[in-house]
Amino acid sequence: MDGMAATLSSRWFDGRSPRPQAVTLQIDGAELLLRTEDGAFERRYPLARVRWPERRTHGQRQTELPDGSLIQHADVAEWDAWWQAQGHREGAVVGWMQSWRATLVAMAGTVAFLAAAWVWGVPWLSTTLAHLVPQALEERIGEASMSQLQSIFLAPSELPQKQQDALRQRFAAVVKASHPDGDAPPWNLSFHKSEILGANAFALPGGAIVMTDDLVKMLEDRPDALVGVLAHELGHVQHRHGLDMLVRSSLVSALVGVVLGDASSFLATVPATLVTQSYSRDAEREADAHAAALLHAGGISPAEMAVFFERIQAEERQGDTDADADAGSDAAEEGGDALPISIASHPDHAERIRFFREWKPFH
Repeated sequence: MDGMAATLSSRWFDGRSPRPQAVTLQIDGAELLLRTEDGAFERRYPLARVRWPERRTHGQRQTELPDGSLIQHADVAEWDAWWQAQGHREGAVVGWMQSWRATLVAMAGTVAFLAAAWVWGVPWLSTTLAHLVPQALEERIGEASMSQLQSIFLAPSELPQKQQDALRQRFAAVVKASHPDGDAPPWNLSFHKSEILGANAFALPGGAIVMTDDLVKMLEDRPDALVGVLAHELGHVQHRHGLDMLVRSSLVSALVGVVLGDASSFLATVPATLVTQSYSRDAEREADAHAAALLHAGGISPAEMAVFFERIQAEERQGDTDADADAGSDAAEEGGDALPISIASHPDHAERIRFFREWKPFH
C-alpha cells in the first residue's frame, strides 16, 4: 500500500486477455476508480454494482466488476485493511460465518428446526395436504396403486361369487345404517387371492378395499367380524390415511434430501418408511374407533372385532411354533410371516381386543 491510505495496488483481468495488469484502486465518492500503474488507462465503476468479496480465512480476494472484468488480490490482510480504511464494514452474516460460537448456534438452531419439522411439522402438513387433494385425483392414485398391486401379488379370487356378493350386501347394509343421509365415503370392495399377504385386508386412496380369500376363510363362521374388518378399512378411507401416508413419505424423503444433500432415492426412502410405520399407530386407532361406531350403528356388537384379533394371535402363535420346529427351512420362514401387513407398528393385539370388548357409545 502506498502513502495514500485510500489507494491499493492490485491485479486486474480485463476479461479478454489471460494476462493480469497492474492497477491501483481508489474509492472516489460512490465510485471505484481503477487506473493502470502507467496512468494510460482509467475506468470508474459504481460501488453499488461491484460484487465485493466476502472475508474468508483462506484464499485470495476476488472482486467482480460490472463489465465482466475482475480484480484478484493475493494479500488478503492488505485487502481487508484497505477495505476497512474506506469505512466499509462486512455484513452480519459474514461476521457470523467467521465466529465459531455463531456457527454452533446456527447448527443447534438447524437441528432444532429439523427435529420440530420431523415430529410436528411433517404430520400436520401431511394431514392437511391429504385432505386438500380432490376426490378425483385420490381415485386416480388408488386406481394406479391397485393396478400395480395386481401385477405384483394379487390374483383373482377363488371365492364363490355368491359368497362375495353376500359379504358386499352385508357390509353395504351396515354402512347405510351408519350413514342414513348417504354421506358415507365412497368404497369399492374386491376379493383377491394372495399367497404373499395371507389373511389380510387393506384400503387404498379413493375407496378401494381389498380383502383376501384367506381372511374370508379364517372368519367364515363369523361374518360380522368380517364386516368389522371392512368397517375398519372404511375408517382409513374416511380419514384419508392412505393419502396421508403417501404425502408423509414424500415430505420425509424431501427432508432427508435437504439434510443429506445429493442422497440417493434409496437412502431417502428408508427413513420415510420407518417414520410412516411408526405414525400408523394413530391411524390404526382412529380406524378402530370408526369401525366400532359403524358396527354399533349397524346393530352389530363391536366385540365381534375381538374375534378377528384373537384369530390373528392364534395364526401368529402357530407360525412361531412352526418356525421353532423347523428353523432354517423355507416353510418355517413363510409360517412366521403369516400376516405381513399386521406389522409391529400397529397397536398391540391385546390392546385392540380390550378396546373392542370394552367399547361403549358416546352419548
